[in-house]
Amino acid sequence: LVDLFSGAGGFAEGFRRAGFRVLLGVDNDPAAIRSYKANFPEAIALAMDIKEVTGALIERLVGRPDVVIGSPPCEPYTGANPRRMKNPIDRLYQDPAGQLVLHFARIVGELKPKVFVMENVPGILDVKGELRRIFAEAGYPEVYFNILAAEDYGTPSRRLRVFIYNIRIKPRKHPRRITVEEALRGLPEPGSSDVPNHELPPLSPRKARRIARLRWGQALIYYEGAEGRRYPNLIKLDPRRHAPTVLGSSRFIHPYEDRFLTVREQARLMGFPDNHVFLGGKDEQYNQVGEAVPVPLAEAIAWEVRRFLEKES
Repeated sequence: LVDLFSGAGGFAEGFRRAGFRVLLGVDNDPAAIRSYKANFPEAIALAMDIKEVTGALIERLVGRPDVVIGSPPCEPYTGANPRRMKNPIDRLYQDPAGQLVLHFARIVGELKPKVFVMENVPGILDVKGELRRIFAEAGYPEVYFNILAAEDYGTPSRRLRVFIYNIRIKPRKHPRRITVEEALRGLPEPGSSDVPNHELPPLSPRKARRIARLRWGQALIYYEGAEGRRYPNLIKLDPRRHAPTVLGSSRFIHPYEDRFLTVREQARLMGFPDNHVFLGGKDEQYNQVGEAVPVPLAEAIAWEVRRFLEKES
């Protein structure tokens, strides 16, 4: 398996759990790639701009993979971005971050894996027809789109994402939803050295007082997204429900204690195992968690891909 836009490895972790061998990850974020290398020591971790990466380079390093996965940046396509371009086609061809989807398709076309899986936000479906055309040009005339809710697959937080593949798959849903309370259960006190990334983030006395007044589900601040929509941040989690979407910028408030969640606690909301480490500065660590594909969702997809490959062979 080759992992493009790998981040700290949530997508790859799900595939590893389904028995895949992770050969190589690429990301242009040095902290994320350091995390990737720490979690996948057997893989080659490239800190490179995807525009410089070719199929030939990957083949030289690890041979031709059966599977290529990747999550190109979603900012150009998401409604949460107030600077999103008005015309959907411009998002794909004019926005430099949006163009990275084209590089994913290019590398897939050069490597010709048996299966590719690309993840993004539902907003990318505005260019669905164009994506079909691009993947057809890359040698994949059949392309399928799934909108999946991570909370249906055992992730303790909400997240609606599109997965694009060259095979038809229907991942199996988890029998029930996991709550915040269940997700955070069993962790030692913050600051304990037993678990990595579990230090308390700083909190000013003024903010601590404001936090103490919040009820479950209330947010401390709101920010503007595209088309003037308001998005909450600094939400006090309701322990009886699953958490809201975890983003790179998300900071959550503990349901029972007047403090922010640690990086480890947020990683639990994304289904990461406690031995998955995040390196770099604090904000970089939170970012790596929030930008990941939730591990349980990645795993549900990975098992389907594996079944397909086993049938084929």
